Amino acid sequence: MKLLDNKTVLITGASRGIGKSIAKVLSQNGANIAFTYNSSLELAKELEEDISRSGVKCMSYQSDAANFSHCEELVKQVIVDFSSIDILINNAGITKDNLLMRMTENDFDKVLEVNLKSVFNMVKSCQTVFLKQRFGSIINISSIVGLKGNAGQSNYAASKAGIIGFSKSIALELGSRNIRCNVVAPGFIETEMTNELGKEIIQKWIDGIPLKRSGMPEDVANLCLFLSSDLSTFITGQVINVDGGMLT
Repeated sequence: MKLLDNKTVLITGASRGIGKSIAKVLSQNGANIAFTYNSSLELAKELEEDISRSGVKCMSYQSDAANFSHCEELVKQVIVDFSSIDILINNAGITKDNLLMRMTENDFDKVLEVNLKSVFNMVKSCQTVFLKQRFGSIINISSIVGLKGNAGQSNYAASKAGIIGFSKSIALELGSRNIRCNVVAPGFIETEMTNELGKEIIQKWIDGIPLKRSGMPEDVANLCLFLSSDLSTFITGQVINVDGGMLT
C-alpha cells in the first residue's frame, strides 16, 4: 500500500517546475491528481497523460487562482470529477522583480494578487469540503524570501510572508476539525526559471548554501509528500524550509 492511496490532491500551478514535480511524486505514491495551469495547455496535457499512465486519475484545469469565482468553480468541478479533495497544495505564483524606486503599483498589486490572494481563494473554496469530511491537509508554498527578504523583491517577499501569517492563522482556526495547514519555504531550487539566471549568479547562490548545492524540485515535492500523508498527522502551523541550510 502506498502513502497516498485513494487520496485526491488539488495543486495550483503544476504544469512546470516545482508544481510539476509535486504532482509526479505524489502520484507515484498513489494519489489522484487534479492540477491547474494558467496558459501552458501543451505542458499541462503532457503532464496529465504522463501521470495517467501510472495508473492513477489525473485531470488538468485551466484556472486563474487569483480569481475568486474561478477557484469556487474549480473546486466544484474537481468534486464532481473526483468525489473528494483530501489535500490542497497552493503553488501558483509569479515574480515581477524590481527595486522599489522602479516598481510600479501594478507590479506590486499583481504579485500580491497571484501569490497571496490565490491562497485565500483556494483555502476559502476548499474549506467547506474539508469541514464536511472533517479532514484535510493544506500545504502552502512560500519561500525563504518571505522569511529573510531580498533586495529587488519587496512585492514577492511581502506576498510570501503573507502566506506564512495566513497559514498559521488557518491552522489555529481549523485544527479542531482535523484540518492541518503547513508552509513549505523553498530556497534556491533549480527550475526552468533559475536556469535563465546564468552560471555566475547560480554559483553565487550555491556558495551561500551550507550543503554547497542547489535544491531540486523533488526536494520540495518529497516534503509535500510527507505533509500530505498520515506520517504528519500531528504537524500543523509549521514553516519548514527546504534551503540546504541557507537560513541556519
